[in-house]
Amino acid sequence: MSAAQARSQRLRWWAWVLMAAVWFVTVQVRPMFDPDEGRYAEIPREMVASGNWVTPRLDGLKYFEKPVLQYWATATVYSVFGLSNWSSRLWTVGLGFGCLALIYAWLARLYDRRAALLAVALLALSPYFGIIGHLDLLDAGLAFWLTAMVLSFTRAQCSPQGSAAERNWMLLSWAMAALALLTKGLEVYVLAGLALIAYTVIERDARPWRRLHLLTGIPLMVLIAAPWFVAVTLRNHVFAEYFFIHEHFQRFLTDEARRVEPWWYFIALLVIGAFAWLVPLVRAARAAWSEPGPVAHFKPLKFLLLYSVLTVIFFSLSDSKLATYILPAFPPLAALTGVYLTRRPDALERSVWTGAGLVLFLAVGLLVYSHHRDGFIPAHAIGWGAAALAAVLAAVAACAFGGRAAPSTDEAGTGGIATPFIVTLAFIFAWQALLCQYAVIPPSRSAYQLVQQIKSDVHPDTRLYSVNQYRQTIPPYLGRLLTLVNYSGELGPGERWQPGLMTATPAQFVQQWDASKNAVAFFPPAVWRRYHAEGLPGRVIGEDSFTVAVARK
Repeated sequence: MSAAQARSQRLRWWAWVLMAAVWFVTVQVRPMFDPDEGRYAEIPREMVASGNWVTPRLDGLKYFEKPVLQYWATATVYSVFGLSNWSSRLWTVGLGFGCLALIYAWLARLYDRRAALLAVALLALSPYFGIIGHLDLLDAGLAFWLTAMVLSFTRAQCSPQGSAAERNWMLLSWAMAALALLTKGLEVYVLAGLALIAYTVIERDARPWRRLHLLTGIPLMVLIAAPWFVAVTLRNHVFAEYFFIHEHFQRFLTDEARRVEPWWYFIALLVIGAFAWLVPLVRAARAAWSEPGPVAHFKPLKFLLLYSVLTVIFFSLSDSKLATYILPAFPPLAALTGVYLTRRPDALERSVWTGAGLVLFLAVGLLVYSHHRDGFIPAHAIGWGAAALAAVLAAVAACAFGGRAAPSTDEAGTGGIATPFIVTLAFIFAWQALLCQYAVIPPSRSAYQLVQQIKSDVHPDTRLYSVNQYRQTIPPYLGRLLTLVNYSGELGPGERWQPGLMTATPAQFVQQWDASKNAVAFFPPAVWRRYHAEGLPGRVIGEDSFTVAVARK
C-alpha cells in the first residue's frame, strides 16, 4: 500500500468515526416517546429485574407479540450501563447506523466508493429513514438484518459458482435471515422468497436456486433461531398459537389490530421518505431493470429493486398497516440510486436543495403548530429548528461551493467525495434536531417530566396504579410495575393468561386505595376529575397533557 493510499484509508476511517458521533449525538437528549419507545425499553428492564430472559413480559404480564433478539441485546446493555435514554436506544439506533455501513461496503466492493458514499448521502437525506432509525423500535434492527441478508445473497450470486466465497456469503445470508426472524418474525422469509421467485421468473434463470447452499444454510439458520422458540414454547403453552397464528396470519389478513389504512398508504410513505431523490430513484430503477450487472450471470441491482418493490407491495396487501413497516426497502433503493448518481453529478445537489426545503417546511410547520395549539412556542423548539436549518445550509453550501473538507480522492480516482460526506453529516443531524424539536412541543409525548415531578413521592413500598390508561414510558423511568385498573389494550392477552396478576377492578382499586397510606395512581385528567368528584381522596403531585399523578398519603 502506497503512502497516499494509507492516508486515504485513515481519512475514511476517521470520516466514519465522525459520522457515527453525529449519528448518536442526540440519543441521550431526547426522552423516550410513548408508547413504543417506552415498551421496548421496559421489556428488557423487566428481563434484567426478573432474571427470566426466555419469557418476555410487559408490566409483569407475558408479552408474545415479537421475538426476543432486541430485548436480549438491550437487556445486556442495561446489565452493563443501566437504563437511560441512550442505553435503551443503543441497539436499534446502532443498527440503523449499520445500514449506512452495509450499503457503503457493498457498493464500494461491487461498484466504486463514490457510488457508495452517494448512496449513504441519499439514505441520510430520507426523513423516513433518518427519523425511524433514531427511535427505539424494532424496524431499524429488522432493516439492518434484512439488508445484510439480501446484500450477502447478492455477493454470493456474484461470486464464482462453487467457490468458497459463494458458500461463505450464502451462509452469512442464512445467518442474517435467522437474526431477522429473531427480531420480528416470519416475514423475512416471505420477502426474500418473493424476491427470489420474481427474479428467477423474470430473468428465466434458475441458477440462484442451485446456489443457495440449502444443506448447510438451513441447519445454520435453525441452530441460530430455533433454541429460543423451543424454550419459550416449552415454558408457555400459549406461545406458539398466539405468535405464529395470531401475530402473523390474523394480523396480516384481518383488521383485528385496528391499523387499517388505504391501499396506497405505503406508496405515499415511500414517496415522502424518498422525496428528495424521487426523480433519480425512478431513473435508477429503470436503469437497474434494463442494464447488465457487474458480472455476467447475475444482476444485483435488479434483485434489490425487486426486493424493495415487493416489500412495499407485500405490506400494502395487509389489513394491518403501520408506518414503519417498509423501512427495509430504503437501504437497497438508496444503493441502486447511488450507482445511478455517479453518472449525474448534478443530481445530488438538486436532491440536497429538495431535502433542505423539506427540513425548512417541517421546522417551521412544527413552530406554527405549537403556536396555533398552545399560543406560544417553546424556546427549545426554536433552537432545535434553527439547528436543523443551520445543518442543511451547510449541506447546501457544500454543494454550491464544492467543499473539500473531506478526502477528495480514493484509490479508484473517482474524486469528489467531500460533498456527499458533508451532506450525510448535515442531514443525519437535521432529522435528529427535528425529532428533538418535536419532543419539546406540547402536548407531552413522554412521561419523563411527569416522573421527575413525582419521584420524591414514590418509594420501594409505594403501591402504584394506572387507571383507565397505561402510559408506557412511566414504568421504565420509575423502574416499577403498575397495577392496571380498567385497562387492557395490548396487555389484554397477558391479562387473560395471568388473570389478576397485575390488574384490579375499579371497585377493588377504590377499596385498596381507601385502605392504603402509601400509594400513587395515574389517571387521564377527565377520569381523575370523575373519581375526585365521587369523593376519592388524594392530592395531585404531578400532571402533564395526558396524565394526572395522585398520591394517597
